[in-house]
Amino acid sequence: MYNSEYLNKILEDVKRSNPNQPEFINAVVEFLDSMEEVVEKDPRIEANAILERFVVPERVISFRVCWVDDNGKIRVNTGYRVQFNSAIGPYKGGLRFDKSVNLSILKFLAFEQIVKNSLTGLPIGGGKGGSDFDPIGKSDGEVMRFCQSFMAELYRHIGPNLDVPAGDIGVGGREVGYLFGFYKKLKNDFSGVITGKGVEYGGSYARPEATGYGVMYFASEMLKVLRNDSLKGKKIIISGSGKVASFALEKANTLGATVVAMSDRNGWYYDPKGIDVEFALKNAKAKGETYKAYIEKYPNVAHGENNHDIWNVPCDIAFPCATQKEINVNDAMNLKKNGCFMVCEGANMPTDVEAIHYLHKEGVLFAPGKAANGGGVAVSCLEMSQDAMHLSWTFEEVDEKLQKIMKDIFHKCYDAATLYNEPTNIAKGANIAGFKKVYEAMLAEGLV
Repeated sequence: MYNSEYLNKILEDVKRSNPNQPEFINAVVEFLDSMEEVVEKDPRIEANAILERFVVPERVISFRVCWVDDNGKIRVNTGYRVQFNSAIGPYKGGLRFDKSVNLSILKFLAFEQIVKNSLTGLPIGGGKGGSDFDPIGKSDGEVMRFCQSFMAELYRHIGPNLDVPAGDIGVGGREVGYLFGFYKKLKNDFSGVITGKGVEYGGSYARPEATGYGVMYFASEMLKVLRNDSLKGKKIIISGSGKVASFALEKANTLGATVVAMSDRNGWYYDPKGIDVEFALKNAKAKGETYKAYIEKYPNVAHGENNHDIWNVPCDIAFPCATQKEINVNDAMNLKKNGCFMVCEGANMPTDVEAIHYLHKEGVLFAPGKAANGGGVAVSCLEMSQDAMHLSWTFEEVDEKLQKIMKDIFHKCYDAATLYNEPTNIAKGANIAGFKKVYEAMLAEGLV
């Protein structure tokens, strides 16, 4: 697959050691695709077995989670925490509660988190965790009992200078509150061990908005540098209706873009004149979905239940902001055919490897999630700083820091890509820039 025998051996070892883990293997492939010239120019990487260590988690924890539902029935789920790399700081990454959660998905997310966290410039390593518990349709009491049982095991593996989880899919303010409260009770310690908390008890302003806003800040800087352009007047698609998508919608609107299509788990809808942003936002923030309400109010807009069809919609820029594996190569072809000149990921690896290769080949600009959606973890780290110093910055202060961080992330990616003579290959630049910081730390710390 690669000209480098070393990279081929790394990939073969990953496939052999991780059977039936396609998401994790795809993430490793996407990363290794950027490493050929890096490895060739720096023999220390192979001599010190850096990549062999980089693709293996430092620690994987799994545990049983027993809880009681509202009918008094005992339920059993599995909990996980993947502590992948701590070379530059404590493990940092979200907790995901969703029935799709398995070890492959969490290892892929934790692996991506290493590079993402490195690109922020902040001292945080990569980790991820969660459970196959689905909070949708559960009562507050059931969610609380699950979270307390989950934390009863997880608490012994985390800490403000060890591993600092956050929210992710299925883990919002309610879940974070229950998790933090029980950690505090178990440890008898009020410390910043979980981010995404309410501002009333140590959380940061602008944390809910951070990933969605950050995606738009990244896209704006990318357009400015690579096209001498802006988001103003662009027709864009945003998939999803969770926090990332809803706040991306809000910021895109304020930056002058026209959002022509959105989706949620139930379906997609399209209005070439621009969707009703205020109505979509209200439903996204209140319900975490928009499709049913939107087509009920506007039955004449184009819509459907196959979410892949949203990528048939004519647009200038596509923002996949829902989850992994949203865009395959056929979707990428449809985007290109219908005028899309840029794909900017708001979710974690929503575009598969084959689709990424196609977009690069066809000259469609591509912003990988490990760079473009780094705003969430960046503000999480700012929350850690505020907790440690026992202070609180204003929304405007945090937003200003977020804008600077997202611009800096883009320029790190752009500079690394330019150094390797591919200035528009921001995915390659992201992998190289993020890896090099971690790699130098691994070398300095020795074999640990």
